[in-house]
Amino acid sequence: MLRKLELADMDTAALIHRTALNHALPWLAQLHTPEEDRRFFRERVFQSCEVWGSVDRTTIIGMIAFREGWIDQLYVLPKGQGRGVGTELLEVAKSSHKRLQLWTFQRNSHACRFYESRGFSVVEKTDGTRNEEREPDVLYSWTRENRLSPLLP
Repeated sequence: MLRKLELADMDTAALIHRTALNHALPWLAQLHTPEEDRRFFRERVFQSCEVWGSVDRTTIIGMIAFREGWIDQLYVLPKGQGRGVGTELLEVAKSSHKRLQLWTFQRNSHACRFYESRGFSVVEKTDGTRNEEREPDVLYSWTRENRLSPLLP
């Protein structure tokens, strides 16, 4: 089940973010404290993004945060990966916007394959000097196809 998350859910969203990130990129595990993650989600993510979660029974197992033209966060707990959770969350953002961009790390090959298989294209690759982690990253872009094509004679 998908539902829009509220401010009361932000600590859980921050924990999902940290757990999934640590699983995918363990060398970035200690970049921020859990309290810094929680504060970031409460004060920045929730304030600037629409945040949705995937709920398995009563537990949130994945989350997406997006705003006009951007996906800022998309994380699924390891136990929820490979079950369509990320795809469902991504569809929420895609249904709300005609164009989306996002950054992910180049070494996160699982995420790169995920986005590319769902219609995202590489726009730019960087050496990481412009991000906090100093990790080479990649900018992806997606645009909804115009389903109404003119009739040809």
